[in-house]
Amino acid sequence: MLELPTDLPADLVPLSWLLGVWEGTGVIDYESGDGRRLEGEFAHRASFSHDGGDYLNYAAEAWLLGEERVRLVAETGFWRLARPQTDADAGPGLLPATAERSERTVDDVEQLRNAEGGFDIEVALVHADGVSELYLGQVRGPRIDIATDAVMRSASTKPYAAATRMYGLVENHLLWAWDIAALGAPLSSHASARLARVQ
Repeated sequence: MLELPTDLPADLVPLSWLLGVWEGTGVIDYESGDGRRLEGEFAHRASFSHDGGDYLNYAAEAWLLGEERVRLVAETGFWRLARPQTDADAGPGLLPATAERSERTVDDVEQLRNAEGGFDIEVALVHADGVSELYLGQVRGPRIDIATDAVMRSASTKPYAAATRMYGLVENHLLWAWDIAALGAPLSSHASARLARVQ
């Protein structure tokens, strides 16, 4: 049974089912632009937490399974509802808010519902290999669909142009699928996993 904290900021309620540490396995099956097929099974650990702000902290790691565990990815980032920032919000940088902030309510959040009945979200991720992604999408009940709006990468990284991700809560498991456009190939299926909540 999923237990949710009672001290969540209202903006996090639509994303609250993600909270916790999730572990499990998945499969990679991807064909690169030069025709190479990359496949295998991996272990995955993802953590969604909050520190009182109106966003979720995210961290994830994955390792290829086999005779040796080979690290595949480490990524970190922030997930939040898309809403206009006001003078009551801090930033950019270290700039403080210039207006008094009032506690946002469930009614405030309800006003953010989109035409499809969900909530628009923004996800900012940074990978240890030099790739940064900004995803836009929506959460609707226990399902999230996001697609890259921007991808930045350092000159030393491998080609990576776009991605989509889907997350869903099914029978108390976090299922996800990740499609990518990388290594000269168009956007296509890349990896998927099934994770159990361990914390």
